[in-house]
Amino acid sequence: MSSPITHIPPLNAESEKCCGCTACYAACPAGAITMREDEEGFLYPEISPEKCLCCNKCVNVCAFKKNTASNEEILSVYAVKHSSETVRMKSRSGGIFTALSDEILQKGGVVYGCVMKDQYTAEHIRAERPDDRDKMRGSKYIQSDMGDCFQQVQKDLLSDRYVLFSGTSCQIDGLRSYLDKEYDRLLCVDIVCHAVPSRRVWESFVRYQEKKYGECFSVDFRNKNDFGWGEHIETLTFLNSKKKNAVDTEVFRTMFYSDYISRPSCYECPYKSIYHPGDITIGDYWGIDKAAPGFNDNRGVSLVIINTEKGKNIFEAVKESCTFIETKIEDSMQLPFLRPINKPKDRDDFWDDYRNKKFSYIIKKYGTKNWKQKVKFCIRRFKRML
Repeated sequence: MSSPITHIPPLNAESEKCCGCTACYAACPAGAITMREDEEGFLYPEISPEKCLCCNKCVNVCAFKKNTASNEEILSVYAVKHSSETVRMKSRSGGIFTALSDEILQKGGVVYGCVMKDQYTAEHIRAERPDDRDKMRGSKYIQSDMGDCFQQVQKDLLSDRYVLFSGTSCQIDGLRSYLDKEYDRLLCVDIVCHAVPSRRVWESFVRYQEKKYGECFSVDFRNKNDFGWGEHIETLTFLNSKKKNAVDTEVFRTMFYSDYISRPSCYECPYKSIYHPGDITIGDYWGIDKAAPGFNDNRGVSLVIINTEKGKNIFEAVKESCTFIETKIEDSMQLPFLRPINKPKDRDDFWDDYRNKKFSYIIKKYGTKNWKQKVKFCIRRFKRML
């Protein structure tokens, strides 16, 4: 007979202390934890008192609070473009993810990454074939549902499979904490992350557009093919249209960069530095014109930071499929390498309005640039044109 419950672990007493990585959910031996979406659209662990064993494994596995897995040095930094123009144009930046994952798939391994489940929701999936892996290309500006990925990764590793796991730094750190040991065949690739925006606000934005244009069946968070790599323009494709329509593109982008819709933990993110928990860190190479003059052709360049010997070895293995230049981290600095985003002073006002006002009101108040923002945007675009 099990002992009576005396204390339920306080998993998400503070929303700022939970990144939603699902390590606690995966580690619970009793299956007592469920990931529930809160009113802002973010997933948090919820414990069932009837099932909880009070073993505290969920608390002890929480990597976000410990943040002990970040590497303490950078081995090298590169600007990278995939040699295949087709691959690069189907990728968000320079196509390095395809090169790395191809290497794993060719070894009979599996790849884990984020895809759009539908036009409203993102999820992490497991891929053994290139066509499934290809769905992971491109940006997704909402947090993915991890499902049972951590448990599946462990099963693959115990079956002696090569595994590439891609995700945000907090997801990588959560996976490492859950596994609780190093695996030679596990390659962790974390992405440079500004912040995680609300899935619920994104869905509200899409549904608002659907009322005007009909059913939306696909989305592109950053339409590089039509607008160039340097722009950030969401494109929605509707069933009643033969071509893609860039619809009110500044709305979600403006709310994203204003940080109203970011997950609370992003304001206290411990991974905002040049050191990351992944073997390799990848992202858009903003600042490429300073770091490697003449390398940018506005079709996408990947920033690649090698953090471990394992990351170094696999990059050496994929070099032949890429064009690259070694750069310096001091010429490659971005905001995510310096500090977490600032929490807006009126964030509570935004969410109060979101709960009680129509989305048209939210667009007008929070999704439209003021004159200062418009001037800054025009200056940035003019510089890119030059």
